[in-house]
Amino acid sequence: MSLPDILKGRLSIPVVGSPLFIISNPDLVIAQCKAGVVGSFPSLNARPVEVFEQWLQRITSELAEYDAQNPERPSAPFAVNQIVHKSNDRLEQDLALCVKYKVPIVITSLGAREDVNQAIHSYGGIVLHDVINNFYAKKAIEKGADGLIAVAAGAGGHAGTLSPFALIHEIREWFDGPLLLSGAISNGNAILAAQAAGADLAYIGSAFIATEEANADQGYKDMIVGSAASDIVYSNLFTGVHGNYLKQSIINSGLDPEALPESDPSKMNFGSGGSSKAKAWRDIWGAGQGVGAVKQVVPAAQLIERLQREYQAARERLVL
Repeated sequence: MSLPDILKGRLSIPVVGSPLFIISNPDLVIAQCKAGVVGSFPSLNARPVEVFEQWLQRITSELAEYDAQNPERPSAPFAVNQIVHKSNDRLEQDLALCVKYKVPIVITSLGAREDVNQAIHSYGGIVLHDVINNFYAKKAIEKGADGLIAVAAGAGGHAGTLSPFALIHEIREWFDGPLLLSGAISNGNAILAAQAAGADLAYIGSAFIATEEANADQGYKDMIVGSAASDIVYSNLFTGVHGNYLKQSIINSGLDPEALPESDPSKMNFGSGGSSKAKAWRDIWGAGQGVGAVKQVVPAAQLIERLQREYQAARERLVL
């Protein structure tokens, strides 16, 4: 495994919780980290930028206090997702705060920039970059990313269309650094499968929506619990980038999930995280094809305990 030094000895299970737009908050991130998985959130969830600094202050102080009280079992590091898109007019401010608070891991999406990577490297942080194909993977590493998140078919939010086996194989032909896999991973069997396919860590999002700490409408959480893979719709209508969404939330908004128009990708707008497109996420709910494994709304620690049991059972079952 090519696990970054910052993660060695800090994980109870090889999992990174993905940053969930609007949903990820300090409560969820802190609970994830204390339970031994990397918790993350998009910086644009904290609005305005002053709130972002408040979140960083709280997360760093509470995790430091936890680590002092539990030296034998310290928390996992946390991560911040930065949207590296030209319309994100908060990027420079948010990046400066990441440097100020020495955010251990930064996850970059929708663009790769050398200056962003250099800023994170200046204090010893690492950068993981979202990619949906091998072309973008190579570009990200060329520009200085430390690791890659392979976002395969079936992932929640902005997902790719490639099979995880094909995507991981193509990346591993030339890259031996940290590699995460995203795409319908909601149980311990899938975590082990991600590693068997060549990834170091599993990247899990949708399952964490149905947790008590998540900042999601109760109806959203209940819909996750009640849905299956067949209830997921792939569309670029809502943000300009293709992603996976819960069919029933589309229907509830008065749209026909079988006849959604195409959106113009050039209309993407992440300006201050407050664009009209962002509002669509409050009513059109994202989720991946792994929702069928989510059976109830539970505390994040309880979900992670389930994943740990399933992962260990899968390992034991496959020992020859």
